[in-house]
Amino acid sequence: MKRAVLVVAHTGRAAAVRNARLVVDRLTAAGINVRVLDSEAADLRCAGADVVPPAPDAAADAEMVIVLGGDGTLLRAAEIARPAGAPLLGVNLGHVGFLAEAEPDDLASAVDQVVEHSYSVEQRMTVEVTVRHNGTATGTWALNEASVEKVARERMIDVVTEIDGRPLSRWACDGVICATPTGSTAYAYSAGGPIVWPEVEALLMVPISAHALFAGPMVVSPRSMLAVEILGSSAGPNQAIKGVLWCDGRRSTDLAPGARVEVRRGVKPVLLARLRGGLDGRDPAAPFTFTDRLVAKFGLPVSGWRGRRDWGTGRDGKEDPPADA
Repeated sequence: MKRAVLVVAHTGRAAAVRNARLVVDRLTAAGINVRVLDSEAADLRCAGADVVPPAPDAAADAEMVIVLGGDGTLLRAAEIARPAGAPLLGVNLGHVGFLAEAEPDDLASAVDQVVEHSYSVEQRMTVEVTVRHNGTATGTWALNEASVEKVARERMIDVVTEIDGRPLSRWACDGVICATPTGSTAYAYSAGGPIVWPEVEALLMVPISAHALFAGPMVVSPRSMLAVEILGSSAGPNQAIKGVLWCDGRRSTDLAPGARVEVRRGVKPVLLARLRGGLDGRDPAAPFTFTDRLVAKFGLPVSGWRGRRDWGTGRDGKEDPPADA
């Protein structure tokens, strides 16, 4: 079967359009079938690419989805890639772009690695989200987080939180974030939550500006169910909706008083492609860890670090003393 790659771009950015054309040309020259979304085709104007509807079938049987933009564009592409089980390769054209794997300066090398199959694939936990109200239930999902938030700027939302079927605490707050380890570097991080390494299987519950003594971020078992119940009654015709559920900042559901949001670990993960040498295309033999990603993306100061290699048979050629010395 001929290899196929779907290319998704933030066509509102000239750099994304320009780089998407480079990707399409390079993949096509390597004999790989390239698809683009019909909502983006007119802007991309990529001759030789197949135009497909922006639906989950767009990535069916695709080897990969290459995404040019910021994390928002990658989250949009994840809605297409996840049902098809296709890994995502992000090229950062946004700000932090924490989910992205390549920068524009490394784009040619990144495409070459795709052509050569020189990449690995890792799984990222998702969450399944259920909204219950008046005997009805609707479902959705998220890669980063499901957040229950207030609607009116001047009012706090009143909620009771629950873990594993037992009430935890009642908060008057701006909202509550239920996040994955991947989402720990996104909205949950901005709200004061911890950074969780993606290999850690866990769920996070992070209150947003809670007016309460017990309102710290929590890390719980991946087998737990988190729930947030909306309390109170409408305060008038303009306050009929007391809250809103946002999933990855993309899909929203209004929450009336009495609504309940349940968050569980998702059955189907999102797949991310990882290149050799990581973000900066450094020594392909050197591993690029999540720690390196934090340092690179947040510009963390690490000057003065010597590391383990400076010991052992280090600079003076002498070996470490035995542990019991």
